[in-house]
Amino acid sequence: MDLRKLKKLIDLVQESGIAELEITEGEERVRIARGGAISVTPLAAATPAVAANSAAAPAPAAATPAPSGAATEPPPDSEGHVVKSPMVGTFYRTPSPDAKPFIEIGATVKQGQTLCVIEAMKLMNEIEADASGIIKAILVENGQPVEYGQALFVIG
Repeated sequence: MDLRKLKKLIDLVQESGIAELEITEGEERVRIARGGAISVTPLAAATPAVAANSAAAPAPAAATPAPSGAATEPPPDSEGHVVKSPMVGTFYRTPSPDAKPFIEIGATVKQGQTLCVIEAMKLMNEIEADASGIIKAILVENGQPVEYGQALFVIG
């Protein structure tokens, strides 16, 4: 892959604020993640789970816009730490359509544990817990569009 293209992709990731960018071009795959991790691998060496994961995500159903204000606020009766969406995209509770959900209500989670995936522009972004505790509420349905700052989970 051309070095100028890589530089442009790195600049794009830095300027846009996205967490991760993955592009496949011919036999090469480039993945740039925030924090400086850059990898270029031949497509044949790519792990099948990653390729299947991004291709197997279900298409979102027709979206109905959420009322403004309600999208970013958790229910008033929920107490605890609220995990909010860092981006606009489509919310998925599972890594693939036939897999088990990452977490369920009542599950104990640790900081850094994957809670869900948000698809944005065909990129699958894993959303991690920013606090440890027990999942008290899952505020978004699988396949539903989410907005930046929208409450996703309540951890108690």
